[in-house]
Amino acid sequence: MDTRTKAATLGATHSPLTHLVVTALRERILGGAIPPGERLVEGRLSEELGVSRMPVREALRQLAAEGLVTIEPRRGASVTSFSADQVRELVEVRATLEGLNAKLAAKRHDPAQIAELERILEEGTRLAESEDVATTMLMNQRFHDALGNIAANSVLQDIMRSLRDRTALLFAPINRVRGKQNWEEHAAILRAVIKGDAELAALLATRHVYNAAQMEP
Repeated sequence: MDTRTKAATLGATHSPLTHLVVTALRERILGGAIPPGERLVEGRLSEELGVSRMPVREALRQLAAEGLVTIEPRRGASVTSFSADQVRELVEVRATLEGLNAKLAAKRHDPAQIAELERILEEGTRLAESEDVATTMLMNQRFHDALGNIAANSVLQDIMRSLRDRTALLFAPINRVRGKQNWEEHAAILRAVIKGDAELAALLATRHVYNAAQMEP
């Protein structure tokens, strides 16, 4: 086997495995099984997950890029934790951007896009009290992504995706206990978008973020 063939084989082996490890760790972190600040030791994780250290190391790097994990020299990896000031700053920025996102959606929506949002809303509402954290969070992401597609501002969506990754850990513990309220707020935002009431849509989307963070604007 030449070097290129060997490299390709390793890539084929590690890529799917790394994805599985990323998924497993992300669910544990966002589900609260691994709390903020807890160290993520490669050796222990590889034993728990039944894989070698390489896919664990690659998975930790990917989760660090998403903001769920912090990797520090000599200390290693740990679940990201936020100071009170960091929480406030993240919430302020996300609330502002979500408001703009909803405002643009109210100005630019069409019937086909609204129908897709309504389907997501219906499914998300049905799953609101489910204990399946991963699926519930996926539906929440789908709603906000669909709203972003309607807003049709690619620069805004790139910024929002990055920010949602960074704030996922912040909102996860709260969203586990306010699923029904989340989707009631989504429904209110959608009604404002359908009416074309840009200012109301922006206000509701902004409040939605602060409510999810259990903070006052």
